[in-house]
Amino acid sequence: MPKSLHQDICDKIRFSKLYEKYAQSLSNILFYKYGELLNPSDKVQEAFIKLWENCSKIKPEAVKSYLYTTANNMMLNEVKHQKVVLKYQQVKPKDYTNESPEFVLRKKEFLKRFERALSGLNEEERVAFLLNKVDGKTHKEVAEILGITKKVAEHRIYGALNKLKAELEELNRK
Repeated sequence: MPKSLHQDICDKIRFSKLYEKYAQSLSNILFYKYGELLNPSDKVQEAFIKLWENCSKIKPEAVKSYLYTTANNMMLNEVKHQKVVLKYQQVKPKDYTNESPEFVLRKKEFLKRFERALSGLNEEERVAFLLNKVDGKTHKEVAEILGITKKVAEHRIYGALNKLKAELEELNRK
């Protein structure tokens, strides 16, 4: 019976479903932790390649943990190799807009201040906050992804939000 479980992962259709289930979330986490500079999507692809190469050795219940650990370790190796400072991807505005130039300028300034405030958070708070607010993950899902309790996830998310509110007065408006 255990052998058939291992074959489940090695099945192309099931493997494809695993990819659909975990790839985007894993890529987002790597982006939040390390920035775009280190190509998190490439590391996700490499982690899935390693999973495929070792599919007969990995139990189905360990797939998620294997992928997240493998991809994270690849990113850490890349950080050591390149010694890159964490940067955030710039949001490129459209070429045209119906917004006033003053509004566009205020928006750009806010985005810069928001990115600066985000980079000032510690990694645990930043990752939990972005998973919750950008990816729309519930507190429970954030806790599962990060391997922490729901209470700790809530504490990190609300701690990040409070720090951001303290730095950005726009977030205090109702």
